[in-house]
Amino acid sequence: MGTPEFAVTSLRALVEGGYNVTGVVTVPDKPSGRGLRVNMSAVKEYALSQKLPVLQPVSMKDPSFLSELEALGGECFVVVAFRMLPQVVWSMPRLGTFNLHGSLLPQYRGAAPINWAIMNGEQTTGVTTFLLDKQIDTGRILFQEEIPVLEEDNLGTLYDKLMTLGAALVIKTVNAIADGHYTALPQKELTPLKPAPKITRETCRIDWSRPAVEIARQVRGLSPYPAAYTTVTSGDKRTDVKIFATYVSNRQKEGVPVGGIISDGKSYLAVRCSDGFLEIQQLQVAGKKRLEIKEYLSGTRNLTDLYFE
Repeated sequence: MGTPEFAVTSLRALVEGGYNVTGVVTVPDKPSGRGLRVNMSAVKEYALSQKLPVLQPVSMKDPSFLSELEALGGECFVVVAFRMLPQVVWSMPRLGTFNLHGSLLPQYRGAAPINWAIMNGEQTTGVTTFLLDKQIDTGRILFQEEIPVLEEDNLGTLYDKLMTLGAALVIKTVNAIADGHYTALPQKELTPLKPAPKITRETCRIDWSRPAVEIARQVRGLSPYPAAYTTVTSGDKRTDVKIFATYVSNRQKEGVPVGGIISDGKSYLAVRCSDGFLEIQQLQVAGKKRLEIKEYLSGTRNLTDLYFE
C-alpha cells in the first residue's frame, strides 16, 4: 500500500526479491496540470508494469473494496507513504500490517519527517518499521536503521537515501515476520517529542528576521519541492521567488536592514538576516525557469532598490 516514488522502491525490492506480492493498493487517479490530464500514482505505474492487481479505493471502509482486498489473500500488509488505515484493514492479514516511516520514531511522527529533520538541524535520521495501531505512527517498533544528515543534504538527496535504506528495511522486516523472529517494542515517550506536520505554504515562507543558519536549513529541507519562497520587491513591483540553495555568508556590511541585499551585480547576492548574510545560489522567479545566481544577476537591472520581504 503506497503512493509516491518512495513507496515504489520498496515494492520493487519485494517483486525483484521473488516475494509473492498478491496486490497493490494506491490512491485513485486524479486530474492534474493545465490540461487536467488524468495521472496515476507512481506505485500504480510500477504495479501495472509488473501486471500486479491494483485497488484504488476512495474510501478504505467501502465494503466492495474490503471484499476485494480480502480476496487477494495477503498474509502481511506493507504500508509505505500511504494514508491512515482503519482497523478493519490493518487487522485483516494473518501476520499483521507494518508501516515504513522516514524517521527514527518516536521522533518526527507525521506527514513530513524528512523535511523537518533537516529544518530542525538534526545530525542523524533514519527509517523505522512498526506495526500499525489506532493512532498515527505510534505502533510498536520492529526495526530501525540510522544514517547521518550531511551539511550538503537537502530534501531531495536525503529522500533518495532513505528511500533506498527503507526498501532494505522492508525486506528485513518481511523476512522477520515470515519467520516469526522479531520483537515488537513499544515506542518510548521521549520529551520533547518533535512533530513532523504536513508542509504548508506558510511553512515555506522565509522570515528574514531569523538567523541565517535556520533559513539555510529551511531552504535545504524544502528543496527541490515545494521550495522555500520569499517576496522580492523592486520599486512598486512585488514578485514571489523560490529559493533552492543558499549558504551562510561571511560577508559583512553595516547599515543593511533585514531583507536588504549586498551584491556585486555579477557573481553573488546576499540577503541580510537577523545575525548576518545568507548568499543565494539558486532561485526561480514566479513564471520563469530555475537559475543559478550568476544567470539571475546577468538578467536583472537596478539592484539598488531590491528587497527581500
